[in-house]
Amino acid sequence: MTIDVFSALSDPTRRSIVEMLSSTEHLTASEIYENFQVSPQAISKHLKILRESNIVHVEKKAQQRLYSINADTLRQVEDWVRNVSHRWSRRLDALDSVLKSERKRKEHAESGGNFE
Repeated sequence: MTIDVFSALSDPTRRSIVEMLSSTEHLTASEIYENFQVSPQAISKHLKILRESNIVHVEKKAQQRLYSINADTLRQVEDWVRNVSHRWSRRLDALDSVLKSERKRKEHAESGGNFE
């Protein structure tokens, strides 16, 4: 089962885990758990959601599971955010243009001139 990336990142604990993993090559579940004041079972559930959403990879070495960031998934999120930001910038630029035009029209009308 695949979980939506944005749903997975909607939880502050999971975002914190992703931030932790982004600053290191990998961490064990125990190393992650030590940074939170919740049960190991709760962290395990968060890690499961991050795995199912393909945000993190898990590698088994002996008795340990090593968690690391899946950079490809985060790049997809970054691309989506960039795309939405670009669209909003274009809309805001268009609005700015309309407002400047209206401001000039109003200033011209207030100065007694005819606006063409």
